[in-house]
Amino acid sequence: MSYRHIPAMLNEVVNYLNCRPGKVYVDGTLGGCGHARAICEKIIPGGTFIGIDQDIDAISNAETVLKDYSSIIHLFHGNFISLPEFLNRLQIKFIDGILLDLGMSQHHIENSGRGFSFSKDEPLDMRMDIESPLTAEKIVNTLPQAELQKLFKEYGEERRAKQIARNIVKKRQQEKIETSQQLAQIIINTTPAQAASKQKIHPATRVFMALRIAVNRELERLETFLEHAVDLLNPGGRLCVLSFHSLEDRIVKQRFKALEKGCTCPPKLPQCVCGQEPQLRILTKKVVRPTEEEIAANPMARSTRLRAAEKL
Repeated sequence: MSYRHIPAMLNEVVNYLNCRPGKVYVDGTLGGCGHARAICEKIIPGGTFIGIDQDIDAISNAETVLKDYSSIIHLFHGNFISLPEFLNRLQIKFIDGILLDLGMSQHHIENSGRGFSFSKDEPLDMRMDIESPLTAEKIVNTLPQAELQKLFKEYGEERRAKQIARNIVKKRQQEKIETSQQLAQIIINTTPAQAASKQKIHPATRVFMALRIAVNRELERLETFLEHAVDLLNPGGRLCVLSFHSLEDRIVKQRFKALEKGCTCPPKLPQCVCGQEPQLRILTKKVVRPTEEEIAANPMARSTRLRAAEKL
């Protein structure tokens, strides 16, 4: 199966990761391997590349795309929160750079058949890892109305969360909601025509995003990973994160700031008593966005936000 994807902010990623020969780098979200291939090119000779993805399609694709670097790569099917376990298997204690690209690939939208797109009639699945037990269909058909509303509001920042949740519950009482088109139509029917005409995005965009986040536990896993990622880096090692919506970016921004500050004492205390030392130096004082030229060539990169930091 073809795994089509154009990597976002490729040059910026390689630059902020400071990829060098002989060093050890991790791509925690392989996707189409655009970033991975560029990293591998920079770390030979003598480097080590570790690629992780929870989508088995991405792992199969990586075996083909990165075949010229087979002597330096190690591929793992799983989520990036399992990186400590994978490093332990390789008997590697510390690494020199970590990349997380938190966006969806074109493969998921166009070819996965898992209902990520509201423009296709596919099973309402939305799992990145098809071995995971939770699907979007299960959430939509079993979650109480109040919890659906909360999910759409918090994860999707959807203004019509209450009305959409109510109409989903009404519909599922008549028939099971099994496909992406069924769900999209419910949302379209809930959105007043005048409001829909003024929106820059499809009415179903935010609800579909919220469901994908919930199914794959994206925010929870990102927070868990960032809690300990710095411990895996060598001094001078870099952590680079590409996020694609405000919820992800806020988590990254706040965690980087906390690790750069170190001290967690209340501001009123005359001196630090917590003993927490700064662990990171933020390299992107302001979030880095793609150029207009890149957006024109790759519209999916439009919402990309890049943040990077270096371990002290």
